Formats: sequence, structure tokens, C-alpha cells
Amino acid sequence: MSIELSKEGHNQAVASIERYFRENMDEPIGNVVAGGLLKFFLEEIGPSIYNKAVSDAQERLQARVAELDIDVHEDEFLYWRKPGRAGKSR
Repeated sequence: MSIELSKEGHNQAVASIERYFRENMDEPIGNVVAGGLLKFFLEEIGPSIYNKAVSDAQERLQARVAELDIDVHEDEFLYWRKPGRAGKSR
């Protein structure tokens, strides 16, 4: 599965890369080079970040499922334990 950004997300990422180079490197880079660098990062590093996010989501969901019985548990057979019901016979 390839990791893709929306057009807006892609444009913002390219602009961010250009700004980073402009403010932190000796020479700025252009739009095309920044887009190529973004593509490289998405293909090379993106899957590691994606897999970590999926793993974190799975852990969170498994923890919630493990607590499901606590969150939605209802005690059973309480009718005869209600006040005023004990000791009555027909």
C-alpha cells in the first residue's frame, strides 16, 4: 500500500520542506526538488511511521475491548434482591 497525501497536504508538505531548507540549510531548494524529497520520504520512511501508527491503534483498541465487559456489565437476576421483595410468598 502506498502512502499518499491529499493535494493540499502535498502542497503544504512541499512548502514546509522548502521553508526548512531556506531557514536551516546553506542553500534553498526549489519546488520540484522539495517534491522529490517528499516522495522519497513517503516511500522510504512513511511505511515505518504508518506501521507504528497502526500498531499503536491496535494496542489502544485491544485495551478498550479488554475493558468492554467492565464498561457494559450488568448484574443478573436482581429482581428478587430488590427492597420489599424478600420474604414475600404467594
